[in-house]
Amino acid sequence: MIRVGIIGAGLVGAKRADSLSDARLVAVQDKDHSRAKVLAEKHRATVEKDWRDLIARDDIEVVVVSTSHDMLSECSQAALSAGKHVLVEKPGGRNIEEIQRQINASEKFKKILRVGYNHRFHPALQKAKEIVEGHSLGDLMFVRARYGHGGRLGYEKEWRADPSVSGGGELLDQGVHLIDLAQWMMGPLNPRWGTTHTFFWPMKVEDYGFVALESEDHQRCAWLHASWVEWKNIFHFEIFCQRGKLEISGLGGSYGVEELRVFKMKPEMGPPETEVFSFPGSDLSWKLEWESFVRSLQGSPQQIGTTGLEARKNMEIVRWVYERNGQIKS
Repeated sequence: MIRVGIIGAGLVGAKRADSLSDARLVAVQDKDHSRAKVLAEKHRATVEKDWRDLIARDDIEVVVVSTSHDMLSECSQAALSAGKHVLVEKPGGRNIEEIQRQINASEKFKKILRVGYNHRFHPALQKAKEIVEGHSLGDLMFVRARYGHGGRLGYEKEWRADPSVSGGGELLDQGVHLIDLAQWMMGPLNPRWGTTHTFFWPMKVEDYGFVALESEDHQRCAWLHASWVEWKNIFHFEIFCQRGKLEISGLGGSYGVEELRVFKMKPEMGPPETEVFSFPGSDLSWKLEWESFVRSLQGSPQQIGTTGLEARKNMEIVRWVYERNGQIKS
């Protein structure tokens, strides 16, 4: 039974705790002590006032870091240096340097580091990946994707609106999920064009972003759009192949039922054959990501969780776009 400590008891921390299997939650820490207490009581764990005390415990093997962006790297690096394996929430930090420090600690102390890009584990996306790798629709050509929501009253006052805490806006929040999925499907991609803008929310970070990516050999590309001014929550990920198309929509909840539509080209062309896979019910991605993380701890080499190096590559693309738009000085 793996013994786990969680730093950050908010919405995501609670999802992580509820998704544990073959594991026991030992301790919880959050700057909001009452929130930590609620999560700890639910899982019969103890509460630590300081995250450093949680990391120092001998009865914890794995630390899950689910804080705001400004604390992700510091907590993760300290946990790795203390000999703990780490699952840290995406994007893993506010910048490339913060992610690299975790990679260095993971390598130095020989501990597993994974970054929580849970969207790889949505069943519709996993099924799509299986179809792409089976080549039944031919070679993958390009990806087109949209992801966004409309915020809520007071959104401009939340921590995501403060660049010193978040490191960036919507491109680093939801957009980075699209970047990760595109590279997971197609392999390493390089940025060719990107723009960000703050259209609606009175904040110092962007609420909107477009990114164009391309493979080094110019054979694959991706067109990605993330927005906090979507108004109606949306997730739509399309994969275009030589003999058909895969279309993933919805993530459950307010994003709608998760579905995969497979459009297979007929020899005579015209309207394609269509097959629909639906995945109603609760979001399984958190549980599946945790199970993959456990298999990594057990030495299995074929896991699909996002590594520190992959998270760094995602951040390099975000950095390129921010520099291009003057948000970060190169």
